[in-house]
Amino acid sequence: MTAPLPEVLSGRYRIERLLGAGGMSTVYRARDLLHEQFADPQPCVALKILSDDLSHSPDASAVLFNEFALIRHLRHPNILRMYSFNADTAHQRVFIVMELLQGPTLDRLLCERPLGLAWQELREIALPLLDALAHSHASGILHGDIKPSNILLSEEGVRLFDFGLGQAEAGRLDGLAAISRQRMNAWTPGYAAPEILEGAAPTRAADVYAMGCLLYELASGKHPFNRLLSTQARDQRPALPLKKPRHLPAHVWRAVRNALSFDPAQRTVTVAQLRAALAARRTCWPWPE
Repeated sequence: MTAPLPEVLSGRYRIERLLGAGGMSTVYRARDLLHEQFADPQPCVALKILSDDLSHSPDASAVLFNEFALIRHLRHPNILRMYSFNADTAHQRVFIVMELLQGPTLDRLLCERPLGLAWQELREIALPLLDALAHSHASGILHGDIKPSNILLSEEGVRLFDFGLGQAEAGRLDGLAAISRQRMNAWTPGYAAPEILEGAAPTRAADVYAMGCLLYELASGKHPFNRLLSTQARDQRPALPLKKPRHLPAHVWRAVRNALSFDPAQRTVTVAQLRAALAARRTCWPWPE
């Protein structure tokens, strides 16, 4: 049985309050007592701790370490920084120490904007986010769980976080433990590509599908498939029609529409190409509307 969460972890991190909770982990604001002792003007950090339900899984600690090990290879201003991986053996807890930033997550903004964001505001969020994911892919790292609640709109800019379902592509970053996420059943309904829900390994194309859902939602205020599982939306008859959101230029819609293809073989647009489409005023893309 997991020990109760103490007031101070590892004799150093005093937990102050809950910041957020997901299916796999919980994040707390904490005060770093060591940094405070040496008069650090900003001694507060965020702690990511496995949820009690997962802490009994034999892979649970490895999953959390794997996330830290992945992020260690990424250096990008729009990816939330992780400082260290720690274990408090007395309280049977492993945790990640992360930077603490102020600001809402994107899902909260979308709740306030039911008709979507204007084009310029959309670009200010989407371009740094696509930059971050393109950097991750170029480094051989798949995110695995792109969704509005994993994007922080901080006072210091957009931050992509929560690589808990992430993994390295085959042949990249060798030495990390091979961990099965499928049995944890942690894929986010509505943003997981059909092939992922049917047991395929994560790919860049699966991240692209989730990003397509997010871009559509930014532009329209609505999920493209009414938050159905992608397999349900794919198999529904008649098929759900997709219309161009009015806030998306035609050339951007062509790229986003391709990203939303249910068949990964037809989902040929890359994150870098999505980014280029949003950055360009007008261009010709090889995907039909």
